[in-house]
Amino acid sequence: MNKFLSQSWFDAVATLNQEAGELNLPPTLANLILNAKITGDNPVELHLNAGKIMQDTNPNAASTISIDEATLGRIIETGDVNIAIEAFMMGQIRIDGDMTQVMALQSTKPSQEQKALYKQIKAMTEF
Repeated sequence: MNKFLSQSWFDAVATLNQEAGELNLPPTLANLILNAKITGDNPVELHLNAGKIMQDTNPNAASTISIDEATLGRIIETGDVNIAIEAFMMGQIRIDGDMTQVMALQSTKPSQEQKALYKQIKAMTEF
């Protein structure tokens, strides 16, 4: 198990990303690059690129989400989109940039390959 957002977690995620290969995503997810700034005691930056979580931000991202670590952890651990919607409505999530990209996450279904990758990530993560 790797502590969520630790360097060992990012290293393990990078390995799983490589092993997963092509995720066969729908175009809206395949072309999505989204930065995330995680706030809290140990601020972290990551990005989502073609369905894969990667460390640091990507200069090609059209949007950046700012979210606290606890909220992000709950969203990933439960997979409950309603937590994200509620957090956004309560101001716990801030979005800068192209909001349509973020909305694509809510309305587009992930591929079986992406679901399998995220299941592996979740299994090795200590929240």
